[in-house]
Amino acid sequence: MGTIKVLNKWANRHSYLPLDILRVALGVFLFIKGIDFMGNSAMLAELFKPIQNMAGGMIMIHYVAPAHFIGGLLIATGLLTRWAILAQLPILIGAIAINFVGDMHTTNLILAIITILICGFFLVYGSGKHSLDYYFKMQK
Repeated sequence: MGTIKVLNKWANRHSYLPLDILRVALGVFLFIKGIDFMGNSAMLAELFKPIQNMAGGMIMIHYVAPAHFIGGLLIATGLLTRWAILAQLPILIGAIAINFVGDMHTTNLILAIITILICGFFLVYGSGKHSLDYYFKMQK
């Protein structure tokens, strides 16, 4: 727990507006992907075709869209950012793995790798000064 506090203090001292804009852009991107998956469930089922016979395949299809939708909102507003990113990591790891199990889609692979790298950064960095986490923390 002490390490998290040290990281939060460092992040608050070194907070920059462009990083907060990047966090909001990541949240909006994930939110839009969640809406896209909800509206086009056939596409999502097609993406999961290589692993449909594995245990938990149907659970994953029902996990991806709401996790992106809600997680994107939380990340964009900066509320529970690290928890929301932790919920995204299995999806992004799966998005990378699906490219190697099924058909290779280079664009989707690059997009998933960039997204997981940005998520990894914000998992360590936190939500920054321009977030609801910071606002609620300063209310004490």
